[in-house]
Amino acid sequence: MDQSSLDAAAARLGQEFAGILDGAMVGSILDSSYAHLAAISIPDRLPDHAERYARERLVALARAEGRAVRSGPAVLFVCTHNAGRSQMALGFFTRLAGGRASAWSCGSKPSVEINPVVASAMAEVGVDISEEFPKPWSDELMRAADVIIDMGCGDTDPIIAGHRFEQWPLPDPAEEDIEEIRAIRDQIEVRVRRLVANLGLAG
Repeated sequence: MDQSSLDAAAARLGQEFAGILDGAMVGSILDSSYAHLAAISIPDRLPDHAERYARERLVALARAEGRAVRSGPAVLFVCTHNAGRSQMALGFFTRLAGGRASAWSCGSKPSVEINPVVASAMAEVGVDISEEFPKPWSDELMRAADVIIDMGCGDTDPIIAGHRFEQWPLPDPAEEDIEEIRAIRDQIEVRVRRLVANLGLAG
């Protein structure tokens, strides 16, 4: 464990969430984020990934508990490995919705890294997901999401009662070549555009 990096991350997050979440909660979320990612994250990226994942969880927690101003709906894209479909959906949603909504992605059994062919296919249409990384789902993200999208994986247990839930039956790009991945990418873009319009977020 890189304790000095964790201490620096804890200080930054503590400042960001001062007056919103107490320091003990911030530290606990950061520690658990590090632990969750330790087995799957590339070692030299682990401190940065843990801080970013903790920040997402803290934002979600503040939203779920009514401690932060809600700025539009929140959408969570879920698949098994968080390395392909859900990352493509998040990339398209972030570009199309801009700052008018919050969005996250996660997986039940996250991979070590995003499928590089998926990242290349997204870059072809001007969406950069190269700095994203697979993350496990968490209670905070599930509770904060107004809309939960299962990307055809059937892995969305637990689903939070009262939240909108959709299933998008899409093939897994894990073992596909670039042509098949482009086709999956294009299907995802169509679905995300429809979702953005349905949520009243189209620019």
